[in-house]
Amino acid sequence: MAEFLLSVWHDSDDTYAVDFESEDTQRMFAQVSKFNDEVQAAGAWVFGGGLLPPTSATVVRAETGDVSMTDGPYAESKEQMGGFWIIDVPDLDTALDYARRGSAACEGPVEVRPFQSE
Repeated sequence: MAEFLLSVWHDSDDTYAVDFESEDTQRMFAQVSKFNDEVQAAGAWVFGGGLLPPTSATVVRAETGDVSMTDGPYAESKEQMGGFWIIDVPDLDTALDYARRGSAACEGPVEVRPFQSE
């Protein structure tokens, strides 16, 4: 078995301004909840969760004995990671299948990245 990070990407901070009562949000939450249940039932679930906006991030840098901290995301980018799943599956093809279904559920791009082997 191998572990993969399936990361969900959002286009902008506007994605985080969610109207939790809207039909679109309720539909998406239901889809993601169903996907989460499927991953758990298959025994592939390790961990998953949504993230607060990039503006809530703090970047810590330790260089030559000095530590600095800055507010906001590390990368200045149009797209930012908004959530993730960590799954444990037999191979990349299986991880890609989960990513396809996760992308459909959250209606956005999902990046697949394997963890380094021990």
